[in-house]
Order: sequence, then C-alpha cells, then structure tokens
Amino acid sequence: MTNPITDLRNANVIFITGSNTTEAHPVIGAYVRQAKNAGTKLIVVDPIRIPLAEIADMYLQIRPGTSLALSNGILHVIFAEGLENKEYIGQNTTGVENLKALVKRYSPEYTAEICGVPAEDIASAARMYAGAGNACIMYTMGITQHINGTNNVMSLSNLALVTGNLGRPGCGVNPLRGQNNVQGACDMGALPTFYTAYQQLVIPDVQKKFEKAWGARLSDKPGMTTTQALPAVLEGKVKMLYIMGENPVVSDPDSRHTIQALEKAFLVVQDIFLTETAQLADVVLPAACFAEKEGTFTNSERRVQLVRKAVPARGGALSDWEIIMKLANRMGYPCHYTKARDIFDEMTTLTPSYAGISYERIAKHGGLCWPCPTLSHPGTPILHTDGPAKGKGELMAMEWAPSPETQMADYPITLITNRILYHYHTRTMTAKSKAVDLQAPGNFIQINPQDAKTLGIADGDIVKVTSPRGSVVAPAAITNAVGKGVAAMPFHWGEGANVLTDAHALDPVSKIPGFKQTGVRIEKIH
Repeated sequence: MTNPITDLRNANVIFITGSNTTEAHPVIGAYVRQAKNAGTKLIVVDPIRIPLAEIADMYLQIRPGTSLALSNGILHVIFAEGLENKEYIGQNTTGVENLKALVKRYSPEYTAEICGVPAEDIASAARMYAGAGNACIMYTMGITQHINGTNNVMSLSNLALVTGNLGRPGCGVNPLRGQNNVQGACDMGALPTFYTAYQQLVIPDVQKKFEKAWGARLSDKPGMTTTQALPAVLEGKVKMLYIMGENPVVSDPDSRHTIQALEKAFLVVQDIFLTETAQLADVVLPAACFAEKEGTFTNSERRVQLVRKAVPARGGALSDWEIIMKLANRMGYPCHYTKARDIFDEMTTLTPSYAGISYERIAKHGGLCWPCPTLSHPGTPILHTDGPAKGKGELMAMEWAPSPETQMADYPITLITNRILYHYHTRTMTAKSKAVDLQAPGNFIQINPQDAKTLGIADGDIVKVTSPRGSVVAPAAITNAVGKGVAAMPFHWGEGANVLTDAHALDPVSKIPGFKQTGVRIEKIH
C-alpha cells in the first residue's frame, strides 16, 4: 500500500475494485465503513454485488475481466473533460500523449459495450474520482488474478498518476495483501527474482553483497514461480518440492494437474497442520504457529510489527527458521543463528529500506513502515510524497482484450473464484473451528436467476460444473449478486473451484493464472 490503512479516513473518494473488502479484509473493511459514515464517497467496481455495493455512492457491476477497459474509459472522460492534473502530469510522468491517443476510442459508450454497465455511470465515476481532491484506490485479486493482471494494475496506476492522487493523505494505490505476512515474505526475498526488499539478483553488485554476507557463491539465474515449478516437475526438470505454509492442492489452479506434479516430485511439506498437500508429502516437518514463536510480520501497509511467543510449541514443532537452519547445516552450509532476531538484524544490514528498523524501535512505535533507511528516520507511512520514487511515473497505453476462457461456446458461463467471510484461504485453520465451520460448512455456486431459469435450476439444486479441466458438484445458490452469464464459487474447499481453473495460461509478467475468468458449463443433477 502506498498509504496507511487509517488514511482511508482522509479520502474524499474511495475507489474499490476487485476487492470484497469487508469479507476478505474485514479490519480494513471496517475502516471503509467508518470513512463512508463520516462522509467519504464510495465507488465500488466488481462483477459480484459485494456487501459494500449496498452502501456505495456508485456501483459498477462490470463483466469479469474488463477492468482494464473500464480504466481506459474513465481516462477517456478525464482527458475529454479536462479533469486531469496537468501540472502533476508534466512534472511527474512520461507517456501521456500515447495514453491519450489510446483511450480516445474508449468512449463511455464503447466501454459500456465491453464492461456491461451504463455509459453514464462510467462518466459519473470518472468525474467523482477525478474531482475528489483526495481519492484513494484499493484493489486485490479481482484485479491481479487474470492473465492480464499486470496490465490491470498498471491501468490503476494510470488513474492515480493522471489525477495526481499520489503522495498525499487520503490518496494512493493500495493493494490489500491476501494473508497476514505476504508483504513480509516478499520483503525477505521469498520471490524467484529478488533478494530482500526487491533487490534484483541480476545486478552484479547486489549479488556480490549477498555473497560476501553469506559466504557462498550465489546464482544469478531467476528461479521459478509456483505456476512454473509444477509443470517443470511433470516435464522432469524439477525433482523435489519444498512447500512451507502453503496448500496448493486446494489453492492452485487445475487441482488435478497440481496433484499429479506433487505425486511425481519428492515432496517435503513444512506446516502447522496435515493439510491436503501435506497428506501427499514424502516428509512432513511440523512447524510452530504464529503464537508459538518470536519474530516480525510486515502487513499490507508495509508496517513491520513484532510477534511475541504466547505459548510453547507443542510436540516436536519448531519455528520455520530453526527447521531451515538445521537443514542447511546438515546439507553442508554452516548456519548458526540463535534466535529470530539474529536473522532480522542481519537482514537490516543488507537491506537499505529496512536499515533503520530495530526490535527496540518497533516496540517503541508500535511498528514502523518501510522505507526506513536510518535509525533516526521515522519510517514512511506515505510513499511518493516527492513524486514517484523512480523519478517519473510511466503512463502505460494498453489495449483491452477478452480472455480466451470467455470465448468457448461449450463453456458459456464465466466462473469467478472468490472468498467468503467465514473461511480463511484453504480452511487449514478455520475448518477446525466448529462455530466458524457451521456458518459455511460446504462448497456452493452462485448463479444468476436468468441463467438458472434457462438451465432449469432452482435454489438448492445439486449441479455439475464443468470446465476443460474437470468437473465438480455443488449446490446452487440463485442470486442477483452475479450478473447474467456469470457464476461465482469460493475457492476454499478441496474438490471445488480450483479443479476448474486453468494452470497453463498465465500473465506474461507475474505468471499469475486467470482464477477470475474460467469458462464453465452448468448442468442440473437433481
């Protein structure tokens, strides 16, 4: 996030797109509601009529996968009506003329044909956002989990840059992280192309710095993403998988393809419970949970916070770092940390954006937001206050194109995978809470009433949902929350939505699959 969570209260307009905030991020959702109650206007864009749509000043129920077209349509209105921030654009951006030329044809009427929403609503949303004074964008996986997800994100950056909604309170582009330490894991270098805090491994000086610190020769070749590694197993290019705190049997696309890869590889799983993935493992390493260990988590707003041990670890469970250290030593690399803090302190010496963060400072301030380059620096709750950090923000001219998943006559319904309030990710933890599980005990599929009538399906009927990857069976929930030609299914259950999704068509940059657009056929069983 470019801005802190509490900064939502300073926004005149909050633009939420591809995020069911109150269900997937209920704490941040509460801040949105508080801001709305205090007078902030709310624009909600989502193919599913999420709870926040009910209180929105403007709700645009776009077709799945049309976010980029909508951004271009909004930009068309902004430029056509002179609503852009010309001074900010001139001082802080490049590429504006190319962007203007491209969005010129994305009139509200043309964009409406693509997105399936009224042209006047597109124009109104543009005026509301551009005229707000302080306008904040929030998004999550409804934007990123597409085969053009990178372009979707850049289109939101275009909106913020063209209107100058960066570097000030109540503004910014704010992705909400899907789990509690996703940001921290990325910051620690758990990415295939980076060392800590996005230091690129292909830069020789960066590589040499880490080689000197770790006393080892390091590869300059990028690693594989998850979506690349599993196909590589089936191709014989990867022999072993080591999975920590992840349950890809449920969470990855094309579950049956995933299981084939996991069964072929020598599989090590390090987790707190015997998940569907751990049940396939050759070796299971029991890990301590968050309440059984010390360390730091970094949340969506880049705030580094301390985690303190509340109870001792049970059985033979160890902290993740202890397990990795013991393995490293047995594999011939001497590694002798005594506590989690040793690792954090080492990381700060190698990572400029963390250099000023210490356990003492975190405890004193209740957390610090990076970048925090020195011990006297207060941290950086708001990014880009002096203009884009890279120097000039690049405005990207990008065409919209439909997903192949929406072009198949045999699979006429577009399925969206989504999350619900009562379950967290793959239910590894929430399914073990009886009170929570009773609220949502099983999988289901939401179907539009018009589609249900055509298919002869009534509420509660058991239906078979089929994609080119396979079929699942689930009860139907007939609802106007999804539009005609669209269905939605939570991904939390095994033998559920991700049996249907595609593991092979990926975003060319991020390698993320198109979870939010899967062509399916729905048939009543009984």
